[in-house]
Amino acid sequence: MSVYPLPNTSEDLLGQIAFVTGATSGLGWRFARVLAKAGAKVIATGRREERLAELKEVIEGEGGQLFPYPLDMTNADEIQSVVARATEEVGLITILVNNAGIPDAQHAHKMSVDLIDRVFDTNLRGPFILSCEVAKRLIAAESPGRMINISSRGGFSYSGGGAALYSVTKAGIARMSDVLAVEWARNHINVNCIAPGMVSSEMLDGMLERMGDLAKHTPRKRIADPAQLDSTLLYLCSPASDAVTGATINVDDGQGGR
Repeated sequence: MSVYPLPNTSEDLLGQIAFVTGATSGLGWRFARVLAKAGAKVIATGRREERLAELKEVIEGEGGQLFPYPLDMTNADEIQSVVARATEEVGLITILVNNAGIPDAQHAHKMSVDLIDRVFDTNLRGPFILSCEVAKRLIAAESPGRMINISSRGGFSYSGGGAALYSVTKAGIARMSDVLAVEWARNHINVNCIAPGMVSSEMLDGMLERMGDLAKHTPRKRIADPAQLDSTLLYLCSPASDAVTGATINVDDGQGGR
């Protein structure tokens, strides 16, 4: 007889500790609220301390728990320090959402080396270091965990209009999910990836200012709302996805083509 309930699904994250990067706006802001509402204690990180304070007030007003930690994802020492402090002060991190990212919005040959470094470090190097810091603690504790990396449809489709490096790093995030899923499967750490299309955010607002109405070029003539990623995020964080690792789920409203 099966030990699993019928149906085998749950969005209850009570007892989990979630670490969310890039939580000061956009998807990260929404993800932190969703995970807290599902019962997790949320460690929220980002560079803007005042926004973290605002998020803490919002989440506590919704009955959740949030622990803000300022973090620059380009600083490896800071990543290691924040994980160590958060683990000591809040507890073992069992859910990691690698959401932080910045665009480049330039053609490849026009990018400065400084911008190249910042995009690589924020979008790919930092998440890799952070994932390893969280994983080594889960492995030492012999505890299962969930990691959800935020890629983009831009990592798989590029029109040549700018943001070449952003595309490269987001493809890298998806591949990082593949290989870490294989490496850590024996440790019961599930590593998966979400690839959103255009979703309302501060980053997208900048694109709309430069490029005009992008929604008219999409099959459904709309830009997705961050709330439309809630169910995918919760599925990948919950026990219901226990056998799912190394997957990239497109949540692009049909925008990306195939």
